[in-house]
Amino acid sequence: MRWKGRRESDNLEDRRGGGVKAGGISILGLVVAFVAWKFFGVDPQQAYQVTKQVTQQQTPSNQSLEHPTQAQQEAKQFVSTIQADTEDTWSAIFKAHQMQYKAPKLVLYSGVTPTACGTGQAAMGPFYCPSDQTVYLDTQFFVEMRQELGISGNQNHTELSRNDQAGDFALAYVIAHEVGHHVQNLFGISDKVLNQRRQLSQAQGNQLSVRQELQADCFAGIWAKSNDERTHFLETGDIDQAMDAAQKIGDDYLQKRSTGQIVPDSFTHGTSQQRMTWFKRGFESGDLNQCNTFTQGSV
Repeated sequence: MRWKGRRESDNLEDRRGGGVKAGGISILGLVVAFVAWKFFGVDPQQAYQVTKQVTQQQTPSNQSLEHPTQAQQEAKQFVSTIQADTEDTWSAIFKAHQMQYKAPKLVLYSGVTPTACGTGQAAMGPFYCPSDQTVYLDTQFFVEMRQELGISGNQNHTELSRNDQAGDFALAYVIAHEVGHHVQNLFGISDKVLNQRRQLSQAQGNQLSVRQELQADCFAGIWAKSNDERTHFLETGDIDQAMDAAQKIGDDYLQKRSTGQIVPDSFTHGTSQQRMTWFKRGFESGDLNQCNTFTQGSV
């Protein structure tokens, strides 16, 4: 993926020099939150409740890095470039629909950080908080994702390794997915889903959540297509990277790997096949109307 040399967003805040200043992190609490999010697809705000007692003992900081390493600087450059790409692409899409796009803020952090949705923790992975319209990202997640996808890199780095460019598009897809949730928020979709879930059973609510997540995947596909038409940033194999990433974050894949069992009623993000299908649908069509997962009889 070609990403260097383009505009970088100034709508980014770097808090990686912060973290916990007092109280310490309960390892058990982080493990619980990590398993809840990564293996069972629990939404970040639900995971916050699981670790409420833990986070009350923590005092997150929002300090920036004083002396960033080259890897940390390049991680920020990569993220801010992708953030700028989403800003430019979605601004053009909204304008074509006679709407004005308001870009989300993106926060880089390390460990824990305060958010309008509660205390964000790295163990929850990247997430979008609709209350403050901000995407939160701990770049250590990128290191873990590279390892999960079997992508080579310098494992001694504590940030996104730029020693090789393999896997960049898979990481961009993750960011684009979270920005997709922001697009849903601007369209009023997120509020509708939240209100409907309050009236449904847990299993029915999970099904609605799956449709919301798959739509965000579809929006990420639209972004990839539109951004490539604008910047020609895609290279051979990039879409395969996204498909590999989507496959390995499917609920069925994660559950089988974690427990050896698959429980469809507990799915909140969709199966591997569903996630790949809806990203590809957005990428191939470039059409917002093709991403309406809520009117589909079956997703």
